[in-house]
Amino acid sequence: MLSFGCSVRSSFILLSHLSLIGTVELFAADVRLVEQSPVLISSPTPEVFLADFGKVAFGNLQLVPGLDAAGKITVHFGEKLKDGRIDRNPPGSVRYQAVTVNLNGDQSLIVAPPADARNTEQVSNRHPPAVLTPCEWGVVLPFRWIEIEGWSGELNADQIVRRAAFPSSWEDDAASFESSDPMLNRIWELCRYTIKAATFAGVYVDGDRERISYEADSYVTQLSHYYTGNDIQMARDTHDRLMQYETWPTECAPHMIFMVHADWLHTGDTEWLASRYEALKGKALLDRVRADGLVASDRGQLRQLKKSDLVDWLPGERDGYVFTEVNTVVNAFHLAAIAKMAELALALGKTEDARDFQSRFSRTHAEFQRQLFDAETGIYHDGIGTRHTSQHATIFPLAFGLIPADKRQQAAGWLHTQGMQCSVFVAQYLLEGLFQNGAGKEAIELMTAPTDRSWRHMIDSGATMTWEAWDQKYKPNQDWNHSWGTAPANLLPRFVLGVQTREPGWQRVLIRPCPAGLASAKGKIPTPRGPIFVDWNRKSAFQISIMLPDGVTAKVELPAEASVGEVYVNGNKANARRLESSWIVDDEVSGTVTVEVRRQP
Repeated sequence: MLSFGCSVRSSFILLSHLSLIGTVELFAADVRLVEQSPVLISSPTPEVFLADFGKVAFGNLQLVPGLDAAGKITVHFGEKLKDGRIDRNPPGSVRYQAVTVNLNGDQSLIVAPPADARNTEQVSNRHPPAVLTPCEWGVVLPFRWIEIEGWSGELNADQIVRRAAFPSSWEDDAASFESSDPMLNRIWELCRYTIKAATFAGVYVDGDRERISYEADSYVTQLSHYYTGNDIQMARDTHDRLMQYETWPTECAPHMIFMVHADWLHTGDTEWLASRYEALKGKALLDRVRADGLVASDRGQLRQLKKSDLVDWLPGERDGYVFTEVNTVVNAFHLAAIAKMAELALALGKTEDARDFQSRFSRTHAEFQRQLFDAETGIYHDGIGTRHTSQHATIFPLAFGLIPADKRQQAAGWLHTQGMQCSVFVAQYLLEGLFQNGAGKEAIELMTAPTDRSWRHMIDSGATMTWEAWDQKYKPNQDWNHSWGTAPANLLPRFVLGVQTREPGWQRVLIRPCPAGLASAKGKIPTPRGPIFVDWNRKSAFQISIMLPDGVTAKVELPAEASVGEVYVNGNKANARRLESSWIVDDEVSGTVTVEVRRQP
């Protein structure tokens, strides 16, 4: 095992290169330490000081004692409080460490815990090598509170500094979201800040317990990172690392295709795509396809491939899913993967490949519907040979657009009635499917539900970063710094604000807000072409103000909430047509515009 615990006197370190041992990337580019002062210092007992930094961050500590300082002090790092003190025995992977150091007058010192054996492990039969942080930093761990025992005199804010690790590309004002629902605003901020803090290693990692990259985690993090910051490189670096160090779940492989497809949509860059295209073919599960086109999960083959169907994690989050040789969830991922591969092939001018993927999709989708879909109920069975209908068997087909159009609202309604029977990770797909199919209000209800399976529960429990699971009882070894739980960071701007790209590269965009029972919402959405600002309200009519970057045009679709109305752009009546529950403005808009749906008397 390689252990890194170096420390330096400099309190700000920027690294913009890759450090290598053989072919193992120790850490990725553009990460830095930022000085942070505590927001509150208290003294729960004599000669004990408790410093609160407000939010959890990965870092360590710099202390600046006074001239007469001497002797030993004990520094406690913690993510959790108990009875007003740092919890010395927190549950699961919630972090606590204690370090004893010697004071020597006013000599500044870096206080860092010893390296963790698991999250720095480089050679293991269980998992890929851990992503290491720079040696010059010293060891970092996630903590919010510091408790110091044995400190003489007062402890002032300028004597204690958290050296917090963040990506150097991060800008706190790159994105914003505010709605008429204060809890929803807090949920978005929880998820936004999680992206900032969880990207401390320069590539997306699973959390502090493992510090390795997983494909599915990384895809959700990538989507949320795009909607909260301007960095495109970290997702790319993570993708390339995962091509070298794949993980075991079957469904993780298609997520590699999802990541490249998301990069192409976001950047419009086909050069980066082209150099990775051929390798992506191996991630579509084509090696497990039967004669009828469906993917088989033969146990012997899975053991040989060292793979296992996941559906969701942990097993208790699977809603009783019944595994069969042909699983609905696995095949939904296969279909989504080959559909995206067809688009990527067309983007590169590989028309023969595109036709092959399109043909595979059509043939396999027909079998998928014939053998797994229940047309009467509008939902899917878990697999061939079982009548069980877990929530997951319908979540993924709905999110991937595989359900017949005339059955989608029925499926969305059924999913909502089941509640949140999936993990915080699969919630990305559950909520996406609801938003896409007229159930935005229901999606918000699930996010903010007063249960222990919602983001509201995390906030009510004092979280400042999203958790690995909904609650400790669902995953006793969970960590409290998991970016796979950040779905609202991308879903709220995409659907409530309604901002999505219409073509790769964000030159043409779609503005289609979903009120979801809210009275108003506004925000700033970062794109490679510059930020997009949206501000809508439903006072006397539905009104939206839009500010677009130069060279960007938007197609605008607004909710048709009144039975009769007219659309105005910058005060002038506009040509618009009503389609079901939306007003679609005929002409694309640019620059700064206000669009309004006025009710007719």
